[in-house]
Amino acid sequence: MALLHRAEIRPTKLELLSAWLPRRPWFLGDADAAVERVAAYRFDDPAGEVGIETLLVRAGDGPVHQVPLTYRGAPLGGADAWLVGTCEHSVLGPRWVYDACGDPVYAAALAGAVLTGTGQAQEYFEVDGRREERTPSMGIAVDGAGLAGVPGIGALDGVDDGDPARILAAAVELAVLRRLGDDPGLPGARLTGTWEGQPTPLPLAYVSPR
Repeated sequence: MALLHRAEIRPTKLELLSAWLPRRPWFLGDADAAVERVAAYRFDDPAGEVGIETLLVRAGDGPVHQVPLTYRGAPLGGADAWLVGTCEHSVLGPRWVYDACGDPVYAAALAGAVLTGTGQAQEYFEVDGRREERTPSMGIAVDGAGLAGVPGIGALDGVDDGDPARILAAAVELAVLRRLGDDPGLPGARLTGTWEGQPTPLPLAYVSPR
């Protein structure tokens, strides 16, 4: 479950991405165009400390890019290379926003969601002391048998920041597609997604044994 706050965030997530995304080696599109949100999905952090959200965005007429983000209340040690930026959340205070491919909490959440088929976190707003469910902007599903059990992930062994981004962690390799479209046909269990205007499932990520 993801409990969201009706809050003001400055700068906004999209403003951070408009500055950060064009500098990525896998970016395609108009570097001067504002980044627009297409859809999003979330995973749970069992410890309840880290926000985990994956945004699908587009710049101008470019392709849909998948950008997993983690939101933290303090800097993640040794992860300066993955820092997208910082923002001020009117409820939670300062937040450090990371490209989640460099965050072990995201790797654990993605592996768990794919290998157990748990899917995305249900989102809720708290309004006047009661929780109101938020309708998800996209659907995700899992194809493939996956692995027997989910390995514990406490740290990352390595990350290749390409398309796909390849994350080595514990006994698994995670492949996160950056530009969505054709299926690269990678091995392992596959996470797919659908959203408004995209009724045919497209691959989002793969999880395979190392």
